[in-house]
Amino acid sequence: MALEKLDDIYQRAAARKGGAAKLNILLGPGKQDHLLAAIPDDRFLSEFSKKVFQSGFVWRVVQNKWPNFEESFFNFNIEKVLMMPEEMMERKAADPKIIRNFNKVKTIKANAEMIFEQQQQGHSFAEFIAKWPSDDITGLWAYLKKHGQRLGGNTGPYALRALGKDTFLLSRDVEAYFRAHDIITGGIQTKSSLSAIQASFNSWQQQGDLSLGQLSRLIAYATGDNHVHLEEIADAE
Repeated sequence: MALEKLDDIYQRAAARKGGAAKLNILLGPGKQDHLLAAIPDDRFLSEFSKKVFQSGFVWRVVQNKWPNFEESFFNFNIEKVLMMPEEMMERKAADPKIIRNFNKVKTIKANAEMIFEQQQQGHSFAEFIAKWPSDDITGLWAYLKKHGQRLGGNTGPYALRALGKDTFLLSRDVEAYFRAHDIITGGIQTKSSLSAIQASFNSWQQQGDLSLGQLSRLIAYATGDNHVHLEEIADAE
């Protein structure tokens, strides 16, 4: 099946959301990658860690406890986290002030090591992320999955979006769109599926001026059984 034109997707989403003006508000701001390089690397470790703990858990509970995480892990200072011995990590993981999951606590140090490795290349991790090209965003996902811990699936992409890196998300509605149009047939995270999805987003970006984040929201709003409107702004993804 031929790839659907961006304008056709936009018109369908606009009809579902009460018109172009309302849809544009729902799509949110565009690309903000220029702000990324100034973000301290400890904020990347904090966000990666938060998304790891939120995966499969109640997000609100993690959010409420996050100040305790910041205190327990030295505000996610990379060097201080890397100096933490195993016994200290175990003690931290048993503290009721945070969420007691030692396997997830261990990812904090592992992902600090990933960030530190980039710092040794003469640039911050933030600069590394900021320079990664948007036409290969799935390549960045693969990097996080390979070099970090528990950053595969949607965990890494959600963290990137929270930090301001332009990325699409493979939500249920977005996945449903690609399957309905026979763009993918196998697993959503297979190399062939990710390549086909990336190529589709690259084509849509060339047809307009929407960011990857706006495009994935657009696909979600044009697909499936979501009913998000201005009076209840929340990402349909």
